Amino acid sequence: MVQPADFSPIPEAEAPRDCPLCPRLVRFREECRAEHPGWWNAPVPAFGDRDAWLGIVGLAPGKHGANRTGRPFTGDYAGDLLYATLARFGLSEGDYGASPGDGLQLRGAVILNAVKCLPPANKPEPREIATCRHYLEEGLATLTAVRVIIALGQIAHVAAARALGLPPSSTKFGHGAENAAPDGRVLLSSYHCSRYNQNTGRLDAAMFESVFERAVALRRPR
Repeated sequence: MVQPADFSPIPEAEAPRDCPLCPRLVRFREECRAEHPGWWNAPVPAFGDRDAWLGIVGLAPGKHGANRTGRPFTGDYAGDLLYATLARFGLSEGDYGASPGDGLQLRGAVILNAVKCLPPANKPEPREIATCRHYLEEGLATLTAVRVIIALGQIAHVAAARALGLPPSSTKFGHGAENAAPDGRVLLSSYHCSRYNQNTGRLDAAMFESVFERAVALRRPR
C-alpha cells in the first residue's frame, strides 16, 4: 500500500497512512474513504525541496483539495494563490495544474501542515493539533537548511511557534508578524490564503506577496 512517506522529501518525518493517533480524525477519514474511495484520504505528506531555505506551514488538508489529491494546497482555491506566489518568487519549476501529476516541483521551498489529516468542517480540535505537532517538529528538525518559516493562519502560527520553541503568548499572530526563534530561524505569519479570506478582502495577492518579499529579504540580508 502506498504510504505518505513515498511522496515526501522528508519520509522519516511522516505519519503512516493509517495513523491511529486522533480518533475523531480516524473516524472522519474512514467516512471519506467509504464516500470517495478514489481519493487520497490519508495523512498528507510534505511537498517540496528537502534542501529548502523557506518552510511554509499550513493548517490542515482541505476535503476537496489535499485530502483528495494527496498534495498540500493542491486542487482547492487556496492553492491557486499559494502556488502562483511561489512561482512569482522563483520558488517553483513547472506549471501548477491543481493535480499531483502536473510535474510541478518546488525549489528552495517546502510545504508542511500543522495537522496532517482532514478535520471535520476544516476545524481541528486543540488536542489534535497538539498530537500532530510531533510530526511538524520532526519535519522542521529534519529540514536543516530552512531558515525562514511562513505560517498561514493563526493555528499554523501557534503550531509553528511551539515547534520552534517560541512561547505563543509572546508571539502574537498578525499578518506580517515576525519573530526570531532561539535557534535563529525566523517565523513570519500571514493570513491564510483561503477562499473566505480572499473573497472578503481580508487578504489579497499584494498582501500575501509582501510576506514572501520579507522572507526573501531575510534570506539575503543587505
